[in-house]
Amino acid sequence: MTEALRALWDEPRAPGAPARVWRDWALAGILVPLTVLEGLLRPDLPMRALSVVVLVVLAPVLLWRRRQPFAAVALAFGVTGLLPVFTGQALENDATALVLITVYALARWGAGREIVAGVAVVAAKFAVAVWLGEVDAGDAVAGPAVLSACLALGVALRYRASARRREVDRIRLLERERLARDLHDTVAHHVSAMAIRAQAGIATAALHPDAATDALHVIEAEASRALAEMRAMVRVLRRDGLPEPAELTPNPHTAGPAPDPPDPRIADLVGLAGRAGARTGPGVHVGLSGDLGDLPPEVGAAIYRLAQESVTNARRHARHATRIEVRVDADDTSVRLRVSDDGDHSLSHAAATPGFGLIGMAERADLLGGTVEAGPGAGRGWTVTAVLPRAESPA
Repeated sequence: MTEALRALWDEPRAPGAPARVWRDWALAGILVPLTVLEGLLRPDLPMRALSVVVLVVLAPVLLWRRRQPFAAVALAFGVTGLLPVFTGQALENDATALVLITVYALARWGAGREIVAGVAVVAAKFAVAVWLGEVDAGDAVAGPAVLSACLALGVALRYRASARRREVDRIRLLERERLARDLHDTVAHHVSAMAIRAQAGIATAALHPDAATDALHVIEAEASRALAEMRAMVRVLRRDGLPEPAELTPNPHTAGPAPDPPDPRIADLVGLAGRAGARTGPGVHVGLSGDLGDLPPEVGAAIYRLAQESVTNARRHARHATRIEVRVDADDTSVRLRVSDDGDHSLSHAAATPGFGLIGMAERADLLGGTVEAGPGAGRGWTVTAVLPRAESPA
């Protein structure tokens, strides 16, 4: 109980409270004429002129009840509570219901300390009414019930908004992680290819100038594809339909194959193999089997990214490798990916601390309810195995 009270006391104000919206002006604009009409047309209204003036003066409280909720409650309940002490008559205007709006605003937008203090003000006003004999048995039950309902409504909507903000923050975090993985899987893939080609060009420049020139052409093509993929990601993030600057458009004569699609599929693995095995480095061979036609887009994209990252790692780290094998097999319940090379893993992968690539692969598979394992192959090379369910696991 003590912890709950301390948490309530330390609760900050709810964020995002608007200063004023058109509904506030409309509410105040409707309340003032209704108060005046009630004063003119209701013959049994006590303190006719004074009650109308008091409620008209209190009407602007509705305009700043969100930014200053405690002040709004203190003013509304303080004035309506002290007036009977000095006049001997309580306000009986129907427009007095405006004080209930300030109670709701206090629970919806106020800080914990303001809520506690505001409830104390409301309780004090009710105690004064009881002391002056203005509250009968029915009001003694109905009054606190109505005030509690206003408080509960404000707390419920406050909790709902807070839960929504947390959900939005969670989705943003997942989206940032997804973008980080996609950036690593796509852009880093091409940057790694450029580094490999540059190393090959440097090694052969003295004896084989033509090979160095070919390496430069490959580097230019990989750079164009990386730029195109980054532009595609930016379009996905912005979604504003603005035309791309002409100077950022890849050269169609040197760009080579089309860039990876933002949402790749299993069938795109064939194009990945063609790019990865071009000109230099170990050849990449892709084999597909099983029913791969009706996979969910999330599963197909994940298999492609996992294979892409595995091939990139193999080409970067596998010494003396001549072949990279990519196998995708599907059955009724799962899809299995196996990427293996015939390089010397003892000089590259073994005993290495997992980097962002392997971490991202594991996270990508885990989000879909699957697993990823990586380790030395039987006798030689390195093998990455991933198993994903055909259907995305429920969140």
